Order: sequence, then C-alpha cells, then structure tokens
Amino acid sequence: MSDRRDIVGKPIAHDSARQHVTGAATYLDDMAEPGGCLHAALVKSPHAHARIVSIDASAALAAEGVVAFITAEDIPGENEVGPIFHGEPALAHDIADYVGCPVGTIIAISHDSAKRAADLVKIEWEELPAILSIADAVAAENWTSPPMRLVYGDPESALANAQHILHGGLDIGGQDHFYLETNIAMVTPLDGDQWHVWSSTQHPSEVQKHVALVLGAPQAAVTAEVRRMGGAFGGKESQPTIIACIAAIGARKTKRPVKLRLDRDDDMIVTGKRHDFRADWEVSFDEQGAMTGLRVRLAARGGNVADLTSSVMTRAICHVTNCY
Repeated sequence: MSDRRDIVGKPIAHDSARQHVTGAATYLDDMAEPGGCLHAALVKSPHAHARIVSIDASAALAAEGVVAFITAEDIPGENEVGPIFHGEPALAHDIADYVGCPVGTIIAISHDSAKRAADLVKIEWEELPAILSIADAVAAENWTSPPMRLVYGDPESALANAQHILHGGLDIGGQDHFYLETNIAMVTPLDGDQWHVWSSTQHPSEVQKHVALVLGAPQAAVTAEVRRMGGAFGGKESQPTIIACIAAIGARKTKRPVKLRLDRDDDMIVTGKRHDFRADWEVSFDEQGAMTGLRVRLAARGGNVADLTSSVMTRAICHVTNCY
C-alpha cells in the first residue's frame, strides 16, 4: 500500500490555487469594511524635487463627501516611515523629493469622492534641481549608500598582462513588481488608544513599528494583520509602511476606520521599483577564450531614499560573475 505522505513526483496544488483561479480568494479590498469606514486618496507631487510654498485645500474640503484633509502637521508622533534607513517621511513637510511623493491626503466617504477631491487641492511649488539619471548621479557622486568594492585575486595584473581585452557597457531597465492587489491598508481605532491594521505587506512587524511611530503610540497598542498579498515579489517588503501609516494618521484624525487603496497608476507612481542598472565592464581572456580578469562597475538608480538599494547592490556584486 502506497504511503499517502509520499508526494515526490506528484502534482500538488498550491494551498490557494483553487481560490485564485476561480476568483474566490479574498483580498483585503474584498473584505467587509467596518461601520463608518472612510476612504483616503493621496495628493501627490508632480515634481522630482520641489519645495512646498503653500497648500490650499479649501475647494477639496467643500467637495461632496469629503470629511478631512491631512498633512504632515497632523502627525502626532514622528514623521518617519523608513523601514530600512531613517529619513523617509510619511507625508512631505517642506520638500517633496520624487514624482508621486505624498504631500497630503483627502479622507472621504468613498474611494471615488476622495480621488476627485484630491485633484482639487492646489499646491504652489518652488522647483529645485534634481538628479534623475544614473550617469548624473555617478558624476555628482550622489550615493544612497557608500560605494562597495569586492575583489577576487589580482584582476589588475590580469588585465594589464592580458592577451586580449574587450570592454563595453550594459543598461538594464527597471521593473515594477506588479503584484495582483495594489498596496492597501485599512486602519481601525479601538478602545483605549489601540489600533488594528490590515495591511497587504510582506513585513507586518515593520508596519506595526511605524504605525506606532507616527501615532506616537507604543508598539503594543498596534496590531498588524495580513490577509493575503496577491504576489508581492519584494514590492511589499518595505513599501507598505507608508500606506498603512497614512491610513493610520487619517483614522486618528477622524476617529473612524480609514482605508487607503492605491489605484494601479498611483501605485506605480508612488511606490518603489526594482532598480535599473548600468554596468561598465572590461574583461581579459586568453587564446582559448578563457576569462583571466574582469573589472565591472555597477551603478543602480536607487531613487530618493536608500531603502533596500544597498542590499540589492550587495547581491548584484556577489552574483555578477554568474555561472562562469
């Protein structure tokens, strides 16, 4: 009699496969909303680097269904959501440093009314110089983290004494993670200054930590739960903190549950991406085509904050020789 525990060589379905292919899987946006739940929409910077001169939300606040407008001034704790390195605000206070940077948030009775009202917020900007390309960042030595160097053997001698040398460069485009459900969070105020957070995240402990930080509350006052992510592919490792924190600020101000769900276009603008890279290389080899030396300079466009850039670069440096 065969052992039912023997699964080697047998097709085994993913635990959620049936729900996924039939559409029965419940994502966060499918869940029943608590009574009185409000919806948030971001007011974003159209500039890569600009100073906020003034914000006029009067027209938005007068729009149908709008309950509140929040800015960095409404944050009771620390305006900080950087899960890897310090220095990433939940809402821009003075300077917006990327296109899509959240500057304020409309809270309304529905997602659509919040989105419409967000377009009515008027912001006066003072544009500032911006470094946008890998080449410009390298020329300015504008690093998100200190440069790293990894050396095996003596490549300088190998290149200097090479029989043959080739050199060139390679540009590798960035990618969006494109998870099935966009970034989303729902925050509910509970009795005694407690907070319940539903978040589509790979890292619920980071969400818990930073919601507590922006609210000025102990971590024990925040419960973070994950329903399912709809993929993630690394895109929900560090990015969901800002989404959950903004929803939490709105929930605190209105004293009602607040859900912040990014439309796909907003998600692609607001949240981070897989890095694009520039690789400049020089390789030496002998008459048989065997590689004798290699020098590669890798540069990744990390954006406005370090986040996971140094970890991505560490992996790239360690793997650059691939299977040679």
